[in-house]
Amino acid sequence: MATESLNATLRTDTGKGAARKLRATAHIPGVVYGRNRSPQPVTLDGRELERLLERVSADTTIFELHVGSTTARTLIREVQRHPFRRQIIHVDFQELVAGELVTVDVPVVLTGIPAGVRNSGGVLDQVMRQVQVRVDPSNIPNHIDADVTELDLNDSLHVRDLKRPEGVEVLEDDDATICVVAPPRTEEAPPAPVAEVPEAPAEPELIRKPKPEEGEEEEEK
Repeated sequence: MATESLNATLRTDTGKGAARKLRATAHIPGVVYGRNRSPQPVTLDGRELERLLERVSADTTIFELHVGSTTARTLIREVQRHPFRRQIIHVDFQELVAGELVTVDVPVVLTGIPAGVRNSGGVLDQVMRQVQVRVDPSNIPNHIDADVTELDLNDSLHVRDLKRPEGVEVLEDDDATICVVAPPRTEEAPPAPVAEVPEAPAEPELIRKPKPEEGEEEEEK
């Protein structure tokens, strides 16, 4: 389980207006939640947090949050980002209590090359990339490995097949599919070209001298 250090300061001004002012100075508002304590508003350095989250997983990292003279072991419960610019606009932390189990999402890492890929040109399709587990904070795994070496074409791996680290309870349905080896994708043949039927030549217009009326014919005579 990875552990990182993060600095924060107490925040007295709350509300949307105060949050906007913080973001304008490259700071991010956050809140620390915990059992038997009131939510604690804090402020974080936006650049420091962005750099940290670029190299660690927020889901499986314990953050030692230093607020003034106190330090709290926490998990990040939610990171809110701007819908367009994608920068962080708010963070929720959960304080960890010794002996109290927590629920977290842990990545599933596939190891090996399936037999169906090696021998038959199949395609390995990972359906589930993380699983929800209940675990003591001190035992949170960085990931759970899943060996796919023996999978042949149309074989699949399910949650029940995962080797669970000691003390880790997987909360997903045992029948949920982790991955499957699909048959090789074949390119569809392009449709046969349709022979163009030449247009029939237009019939020449027959120009005839109009037949004179009976009266006109008599005058010409």
